[in-house]
Amino acid sequence: MSDDIQKQLMNRMSRIEGQVKGVKRMIDRNVYCDDILNQMAAVQSALHAVSRLLLESHIHTCVIEKLEKKDPEVISEFMTTISKIMK
Repeated sequence: MSDDIQKQLMNRMSRIEGQVKGVKRMIDRNVYCDDILNQMAAVQSALHAVSRLLLESHIHTCVIEKLEKKDPEVISEFMTTISKIMK
């Protein structure tokens, strides 16, 4: 992956880490459940955004490279990855 994508992913993951720590503090302080659930939804959304960015990078680099080399395993590997993401 490119340095720019790696930097974007690391920045987003650092923000998500902060969000998760915030949720832990909310649980520890026994904050209203609905507020915690809303924050957890925000964390999940942020993780999905990171996954989409990484998936797009993976397609444009690794998958295309393997397709150009006529690697027959790439489609099966890619479909397994997509199946895991969509659960």
